Amino acid sequence: MPNTTRNARPGNPLLAVGYIRASTSDQRLSPEAQRAAIESWAAGCGASVVSWHVDAGISGGSEVADRPALVAALGALRAYRAGCLVVAKRDRLARDIAVAATIERAAASAGARIVNADGAGNGDSPSDALLRGMLDVFSAHERSVIRARTKAALQAKRAKGERAGTVPFGFTADASGRLSPCEAEQKVIDAVRSLRAAGMPFRAIEAELASRGLTSRSGRPFGIKQVFRMTKAAA
Repeated sequence: MPNTTRNARPGNPLLAVGYIRASTSDQRLSPEAQRAAIESWAAGCGASVVSWHVDAGISGGSEVADRPALVAALGALRAYRAGCLVVAKRDRLARDIAVAATIERAAASAGARIVNADGAGNGDSPSDALLRGMLDVFSAHERSVIRARTKAALQAKRAKGERAGTVPFGFTADASGRLSPCEAEQKVIDAVRSLRAAGMPFRAIEAELASRGLTSRSGRPFGIKQVFRMTKAAA
């Protein structure tokens, strides 16, 4: 893997930006464990992690634009002129081959390279490039397996007459799966509907919710898709 693109100014290889990703379906490597692995890598090679970025509850198949922390991390590479975007393991970068390649190119355009704290495929040899490709393929396969298992589990629950899937925003569920309104979330839905009824565009509503400090269950600002769904949600 080349360290830079043709026009990119190489970053300082001893300055690194740490990126951590944790999905809701795969918690085997917690954010704390990922940070510890990156810190151990930095200590071992004498590098400094100048910026940390965490995407919580983000699938490995998500596009770059749907990962706010990753977008910020790529920006930090340029801001600090860092030469490395460091992840604990290759699958923390992505579980989709095309997405992984997109991130590689974005880092390279900033004069940086992707580094795995576990050391797998960090070199520039053809063998290292082959290993990175194999890791991406295995990560994508594992994601498919996880999705298949989740789908099968949900189908089994539905067959038993049990609730399957996430609880809709605006509601809570008891042990039997029975829904009841969540007062705090219903207030957010009411606010969205009022703003929409007043003629406010979805993007403006998204910004208004952020300005009020209202966040989703994950603690992140509401996205436009969530705003749209709230206008259609059952009261």
